[in-house]
Amino acid sequence: MKLVMFDMDGTLIDTEALISEHMATTFAGAGLRPPTPAEARRVIGLSLPKAMARLLGTDDTALAEKLAEDYRGHYRASLVAAEGREGLFPGAREALNLLRSRADTLLGIATGKGLNGVHRLTQLHGIADHFVTLQTPDHNPSKPHPGMMLRAMAETGADARDTVIIGDTTFDIEMGKAAGTRAIGVTWGYHHPDELRAAGADRIVETYADLPAAIDSILES
Repeated sequence: MKLVMFDMDGTLIDTEALISEHMATTFAGAGLRPPTPAEARRVIGLSLPKAMARLLGTDDTALAEKLAEDYRGHYRASLVAAEGREGLFPGAREALNLLRSRADTLLGIATGKGLNGVHRLTQLHGIADHFVTLQTPDHNPSKPHPGMMLRAMAETGADARDTVIIGDTTFDIEMGKAAGTRAIGVTWGYHHPDELRAAGADRIVETYADLPAAIDSILES
């Protein structure tokens, strides 16, 4: 079986504006300089505590954990107002439907988003049944540690040579490479394509329409 793992924020779901806003609100509420949208964009994909620590530029894990919890509170409080601001990227649904229809392919998620958020968004968009394995920081180390990919392969029985991660950040690509899998970078997310290539991406795709062929190319090579 082939195992195709998807990142969420920046790959499946367009949440950049919401995340940037809540990062700014969280830091301002703690009396800290709010990160700019460009700075927030650089940490999307990491677990929240790790993202906060990177934005802080310190090893103060207690503060990072507190900011992460404050951020979760802001995000939860905004869910009603956020309706329509967490959409699938163009072509994502069609690509997922096509890949799901293949008898030799399993789909999964590997994301820095918490499991509750994954369940909420996959149910919101009617794609929860597409995925057989969900890997989050709730039970794994943050990207780029390979734990999410290794656990997904263990759960599904897939071999590394038959597994690929689809992601928009270097964290995704580095995670896949560390786990011994293939990796495809997408251009519509949060890190530049040149960074994805430098991190070891086997392919770069510019639209979801190009994704199935790219998967076939690298998993059959």
